[in-house]
Amino acid sequence: MNKQQWLILGLAVSLIGCASTQQQLADKGDWQAIGYQDGAKGVTARSYKALSQLGEADVSQYQQGYERGNKEYCNADFAYQIGLSGQYYEGVCEGHPDAQKFRMEWQRGWAQSQ
Repeated sequence: MNKQQWLILGLAVSLIGCASTQQQLADKGDWQAIGYQDGAKGVTARSYKALSQLGEADVSQYQQGYERGNKEYCNADFAYQIGLSGQYYEGVCEGHPDAQKFRMEWQRGWAQSQ
């Protein structure tokens, strides 16, 4: 296998691991943990329809976890590193007090990663 094939295989295995972990959390009814993971990854909050695909969703618990994870993600002191790592910013920090600083630092890191 060449380097690219190993990378694709590794990515597929890690995605399968994430999916099963989130499904396990949903099966246990730990919607707050699912929300926290999404918020801390900097992804847009899931819709009720998307949550329902995992099981009987508790949107309130999901939202509480998401807000906690999102608050950690949106720390402007880490935005440069997030951009530098090549992670795309989905605009999830808008409305936070340091949203403008976060975006500027992320863009600075993003520009250097390209």
